[in-house]
Amino acid sequence: MGKFFLYILALCFPPIAVYSLEGTNKTFWVNFFLCCCIWIPGILHALYIVSK
Repeated sequence: MGKFFLYILALCFPPIAVYSLEGTNKTFWVNFFLCCCIWIPGILHALYIVSK
């Protein structure tokens, strides 16, 4: 996937962006939890993962 598309996914659906890069590991579950509790930290975490 292109980086631009991943950034769009990170803004709209953060867990999907992280899943497409990392799979279902600890990073995905941390992002999923952040999105379930509070949406903004999940977005920031996904943007960090995509930018790595």
